[in-house]
Amino acid sequence: MFRFRRLLGSVAFILSVQFSLLSAERSRSEAEAVARGVLARAIVIDTHADTPQMMLDENYDLGDPASPYMISIPKMRQGRLGAVFFSIWTDVKWPQATILQRALDLIDVVDEQVARHSDVLELATTADDIVRAHQQGKIAVLLGLEGGHMIRDDLRVLNSYHRLGVRYMTLTHSANTSWADSSSDKPQARGLTNFGRRVVERMNRLGMMVDVSHVSDQTFYAALAASQAPVIASHSSCRALCNASRNITDEMLRALARNEGVIQINFYSAFIDQNYREAQKKVAKAQGAAVEAARRRAARLGKRLSYWASTQIRMQYESQLPTPSFERIADHIDHAVKVAGVDHVGLGSDFDGVDSTPRGMEDVSKLPNLVVELARRGYSEDDLIKILGGNLLRVMRQVERVSRQMQSSR
Repeated sequence: MFRFRRLLGSVAFILSVQFSLLSAERSRSEAEAVARGVLARAIVIDTHADTPQMMLDENYDLGDPASPYMISIPKMRQGRLGAVFFSIWTDVKWPQATILQRALDLIDVVDEQVARHSDVLELATTADDIVRAHQQGKIAVLLGLEGGHMIRDDLRVLNSYHRLGVRYMTLTHSANTSWADSSSDKPQARGLTNFGRRVVERMNRLGMMVDVSHVSDQTFYAALAASQAPVIASHSSCRALCNASRNITDEMLRALARNEGVIQINFYSAFIDQNYREAQKKVAKAQGAAVEAARRRAARLGKRLSYWASTQIRMQYESQLPTPSFERIADHIDHAVKVAGVDHVGLGSDFDGVDSTPRGMEDVSKLPNLVVELARRGYSEDDLIKILGGNLLRVMRQVERVSRQMQSSR
């Protein structure tokens, strides 16, 4: 049935593109009124934030009213965020035992924050959980595993992450696994190995979304072919507008639409603006050397350089670059909608995981700026609700349905 719906999807997304292009632009005041109505109805979902690193390394409390980070409870409230997937990330270069322990510690610290702020936050593992939390006036908190290296080539470890609440896994991060290729590494698997296809099958069975951000182009297509459920790109933008290997080509966008999946647009300046990206390349070597020097200093003291400390070093270099305006995010949303259709686009900010976000999108509190801009460009209220979170909820429900079908057929 899912594969039959894929055929219908190719017609549906063309119609949705044509429909979306009919709307006329609005005045600023009209756009603000539309945005207020949309934010009163929508469940705004961000599928990627790296804040757990700071919770663990800096003892950061999400309730901090003076938070220096991009994500906090006051900022989420101001930005009308309804749900956030916190990223469980570990460096691919760390020893395997360290990687597993770090991942478990990150999951634990997220659980602690949810328990500490249970009047505001609610742990969620299903689409219905997100809706229920929203109805109760709470922010739903979910977990995404950023990199297949964290399962240690063991499906039982994948099962355990699922039991702990993880609801998507990015197949690779910045280096290949033994079974899948990264967009940042030399190809080895040339797609997915047999074990890689077993990983995807197990994720489908568990009800864990397959995430194709960070993977190579070949692995992207292999994952779509292997998956019996829609896939997501949890934090990627459009390669046609910014030539980063982490971004998605137009051909890939169309394939994602046929798969009934969704691209969640990344807010990182170097993934959305080519001018910024070119300027960043000029400082990348010095930036990397500064981080490595700090890492060696920390090692001599018997310590590990924290994620936040390394981010601050990179931010010092990138603060001098030509930062784009937040309208550039809207440009990527526009492009993805025109190519893939409005049913296949969402938001995956990468807040607290990037060194630069656009002017006007400095943190999660600024999300209404984007909603106003999209409303100004003529998006209908229903289409805005889809982009802000409705499309991701639809994918989650389809993934959950495939999981139930697979388990019942055993």
